[in-house]
Amino acid sequence: MISINSAVAQSTRRKLALTGTLRGLGMLPALVLIAVLFQLLSGYAESGSLSWAHGRFMTWSNLSVVTQQASINTVLAAGMTFVILTGGIDLSVGSVLAASAMLALIASLIPGWGMLGLFVALVAGAVFGLINGSLIAFLRLPPFIVTLGTMTSVRGLARMFGHDNTIFNSSLPFAFLGNGNLLGVPWLVVIALATVVISWLVLRRTVLGLRIYAVGGNAEASRLAGIKVWSITLFVYGISGLLAGLGGALSAARLYAANGMQLGFSYELDAIAAVILGGTSFVGGIGSIWGTLIGALIIAVLSNGLILIGVSDTWQFVIKGLVIIGAVALDHLRGSASART
Repeated sequence: MISINSAVAQSTRRKLALTGTLRGLGMLPALVLIAVLFQLLSGYAESGSLSWAHGRFMTWSNLSVVTQQASINTVLAAGMTFVILTGGIDLSVGSVLAASAMLALIASLIPGWGMLGLFVALVAGAVFGLINGSLIAFLRLPPFIVTLGTMTSVRGLARMFGHDNTIFNSSLPFAFLGNGNLLGVPWLVVIALATVVISWLVLRRTVLGLRIYAVGGNAEASRLAGIKVWSITLFVYGISGLLAGLGGALSAARLYAANGMQLGFSYELDAIAAVILGGTSFVGGIGSIWGTLIGALIIAVLSNGLILIGVSDTWQFVIKGLVIIGAVALDHLRGSASART
């Protein structure tokens, strides 16, 4: 009997270890599988056969492009992670990015004060985020409705700032953030990774982070436990706005220009997709910033790979949507399997 119990216990421990490993890997296997597939398909587009050697996806130059393409979405998705962990949503980040970029370009044109544009973008983003947070925390309005409204109104402001014109600054003083390198690593990638690391430290190594998870798990229980839920709400939406402002500054730095009508359009959807692909629960309380990074890379790999193999714009949207749905379904099934064990 003892030996039977011991065998059962060992089997249970092995299952728990396996499911724990799978949960820790998250969507990383899916990212690797998609990258391998695009390497083969890009080889087919090049040579007419599924050739690994002729593939153009896994080249250093293309992977550098992919990481840079993922960088701004990673910054936005990091802020979105804070919001979704509390059970909220922020649909306004694309519009906030556009408005912040417009203000950054306008401020950068002031003679002798060009670097002020970077600061203006961050402040503007934080202000928009705090407006969202205040409406949700103090007026108890639904986050979806609030941020849907600010998405529209802030987009209108972005267009007003430039009078529906594109603003250029060919001598933008912080353009190195969008086009320069630090020890061979693009500044965009450095900033995105720094954002992820700082977010991880806040979420996993501070009392504030524990409270964010607690509020997402059960806001009412958190309130009864003495947590100021309103302050957590203000913080997460403020951070989301701040990082959207940073995304605006990075977009302006990369393009030397900004347009209130087009810049940041639908970026909020990519940010939300990255967070959900990364395993963060829409109901709040469950998720990780590293998973969000993997999700952002999946979005960038899909966009880049589909272009490499010559897929049309219309089919790119269809395929990206289907892959995201499939990946989330797979992750959900994996989570259900681990829960049964």
